[in-house]
Amino acid sequence: MNKTTCGVIVCAMLFALCLSVEAQQPKKVWRIAWVTAAGTRSMMPRIEVFRAGLRELGYVEGKNMIIEMRSAEGKRDRLPAIMAELLHLKVDIIVSAGAGVTGPAKEATSTIPIVMSQDPDPVASGFVASLARPGGNITGLSTFRPELSGKRLELVKETLPKVSRVAFFGTSSTPGHVQALKETELAAAAAKVQLQYIDVLDPKDFESAFTAAVKERAGGILWLVSGPVASGHQKEIFDLAGKSRLPVIYESPSWAENGGLMSYGVSLAELDRRAATYVDKILKGAKPADLPVEQPTKFELVINLKAAKQIGLTIPPNVLARADKVIK
Repeated sequence: MNKTTCGVIVCAMLFALCLSVEAQQPKKVWRIAWVTAAGTRSMMPRIEVFRAGLRELGYVEGKNMIIEMRSAEGKRDRLPAIMAELLHLKVDIIVSAGAGVTGPAKEATSTIPIVMSQDPDPVASGFVASLARPGGNITGLSTFRPELSGKRLELVKETLPKVSRVAFFGTSSTPGHVQALKETELAAAAAKVQLQYIDVLDPKDFESAFTAAVKERAGGILWLVSGPVASGHQKEIFDLAGKSRLPVIYESPSWAENGGLMSYGVSLAELDRRAATYVDKILKGAKPADLPVEQPTKFELVINLKAAKQIGLTIPPNVLARADKVIK
């Protein structure tokens, strides 16, 4: 065997050895935290959409990523401890399921990337400098579309042409509340409808709010009570709505799907799916500061005919024709 042949064989052996060592190197397993302030049960459909979004992008649980799901079960005071635990686990990224989580996450870390899956007004909340240039370690998706509140009132008017008074149930402590109320007031003035505002800050306010709406002879209710306040109380709210026999239009499609009369708002499933793309970009090297916050582009009208029947309401054909989903 000559020196040239021997050299080729040695090089080939070394190359094969390098390939073997490289093949044996363990791939990075990303640790992704998904945190909600609401109850685990009510949030399961949302995290499943998020999981599906990650799978579409090539992430497989147990192989190249682990999801650390945490829930405060409606008790926000648990969130700082949850964040401390996640930092101890050295998670690579935190996905917040709402504004109630983004705040504690921001206070806990300025280095770990935070992706908002939905936030009513991240600029007003101080989470990002602007939608186009977030700065810092936070980016994601916003539900900020205050004009939708006015469109909900228009839907009430179309559904109940003779309505002259509508109650607006809101939560004044939530970001985006002022703008939503302003848009509703403008729509009410245009439709010549009186607006009755009722501030709902705690679940204990639900019954008194419905009582006040009935007492003032409201013809319908716009439900814009913040998620953490209403989370886990859908059955109670639906029962109160049924007893009052007042049509209620909600923000999120899930409300009508779970038994409410009607909902019109941002497709939260679309936002959760889009959150997965933010996670993917950041894990591949993008900086949150450079990723613009997206505003919603997909909206859904869901009508529940079972709920309509319970209060003796007939939904006009022109309104039904506009629905993305009708539950019979």
